[in-house]
Amino acid sequence: MSHLLWKTLVLSPVCLGVAVLFSAKVVAAEIETDSPTPKQQLLSQAKTAENQVLEQVNQYSLEGKNQNSLSQVTSVSQFSDVQPTDWAFQALQSLVERYGCIAGYPNGTYRGNRALTRYEFAAGLNACLDRVNELIATATADLVKKEDLATLQRLQEEFSAELATLRGRVDALEARTAELEANQFSTTTKLVGEAVFAVTDSFGDNDTNNTVFQDRVRLDFQTSFTGKDILHTRIATGNASVLPLANDTYEGTQTVNVFLGGNNSAFIDWLAYYFPVGNSQIYAAATGGIHSDYVPTVNPYFEDFDGGNGALSTFAGESPIYRIGGGAGAALNLAFGGGGTFKPSLTLGYLASEGNNPTPGAGLFNGNYAALAQLTLNVGDRVTLAATYVNGYHGAGSALFDFGSVTTGVVGTRQANRQNLPGVAIDSAYASNSYGFEAAFKPSDKLSISGFVLYSQVTGFGANDDDDVWSYGLGVALPDLGKKGNVLGIFGGAQPYAGSSDGNRPYHIEGFYKYRVSDNISITPGVIWLTNPGQTSDDAIIGTLRTTFVF
Repeated sequence: MSHLLWKTLVLSPVCLGVAVLFSAKVVAAEIETDSPTPKQQLLSQAKTAENQVLEQVNQYSLEGKNQNSLSQVTSVSQFSDVQPTDWAFQALQSLVERYGCIAGYPNGTYRGNRALTRYEFAAGLNACLDRVNELIATATADLVKKEDLATLQRLQEEFSAELATLRGRVDALEARTAELEANQFSTTTKLVGEAVFAVTDSFGDNDTNNTVFQDRVRLDFQTSFTGKDILHTRIATGNASVLPLANDTYEGTQTVNVFLGGNNSAFIDWLAYYFPVGNSQIYAAATGGIHSDYVPTVNPYFEDFDGGNGALSTFAGESPIYRIGGGAGAALNLAFGGGGTFKPSLTLGYLASEGNNPTPGAGLFNGNYAALAQLTLNVGDRVTLAATYVNGYHGAGSALFDFGSVTTGVVGTRQANRQNLPGVAIDSAYASNSYGFEAAFKPSDKLSISGFVLYSQVTGFGANDDDDVWSYGLGVALPDLGKKGNVLGIFGGAQPYAGSSDGNRPYHIEGFYKYRVSDNISITPGVIWLTNPGQTSDDAIIGTLRTTFVF
């Protein structure tokens, strides 16, 4: 660029303002020395740093178009780093207050001494040309001086090559972006992940277990096709497994233990679809469906769908009535009324544990199943009540609280789950009718009280094979204790037990404190005390330190 042209830039306020985009040191070096001109230096820089050009041009182009910048800049005094004593203050004032083609940065700075490339200069010049053309088109041409237009025209000619290069690169970038958008996986799918690490050991009279370090990872792909529906495709893996205590009881099962093979093999553990029909919602599960997927369990802060941010145990997480059955099936949730204090809803659901098995005595309707009906009533925002009924069929050797796994229980004693014990022959098929009542009360934002009562009437298909199963529990949660997102939970009650079996009632007392390290990490130490596990006289204490990562 010639010295004459630079002199013209200095004399013209509008063009000098654009030239301010170069640092004062670069301009002074060209005027006072015989070193290579800024044009030569910038062209050389563009060649050696060509891989950075698109990023720089895109950033400055956004500034020129007033995107991601100050919403309105009407006075040069709005720039915190521009002073009236600056050598280019008058030119910059003209650009801002007269032509309105300089925007600045979101933090209110102009950064006039920042180094820039020739392409950035061209982008800024092009933004000012667009603004001048806009002024002319809106009959405000009297604001533009003739000499300014002449100088801008000369500048446009001087930078014609760079402007052409910019247009070509931007066109290529837009084409590549369009190709990426057309071929990406899905614009409606997001990933919700969770990784749980748990160190666990047991103590007390009933202690034959060693210290273990278990893990579980869930990757849930959530896809929406209409914006109101959602398809869950969840992949799980881990090394934890459902293992009873020494006396064959499932009372020590934690949420991290459910539905895993124990060898870190990945598999689809849940495939389900939710979609609305009017005011109702329909749920369909191809595999891994459970009742708590579609019906309120009325146990806030303890229930986390067997994730790593709620209670430690499956017993404290939700009433055992929701652990009866699982697998494939469908459900319907009907909401009544449009608002007000009382908000009732009716939920109907059906899940088959052997829905994928075509052999006789299995399948969707001829094998194990659990049909649920629940009436839920919300009284304002503080009280929730629910009455639940579950009718089930369970084949020979099946556990009552099987959670869809058929043979293995996830809560309660061995007797309550109708599993064989030494010297006891309970191996025939049976039916169950279970009744539950759940309630939650939240007197304040810092306190929640919830509980349940369960009664199951078991009718065996063998001689003298009937029984009753009972369970109840009460929990108190203190959310945001010590820090927002923390939860202190205390839960106590009786694990499911068989009324006909001799022995003491198996009580369960659990305490945990979830400490939220960050939005994505929480640490939960806790203790579970089991009295009379397996309806015997021995006690067991289980200690756990759980770390949960969500992403």
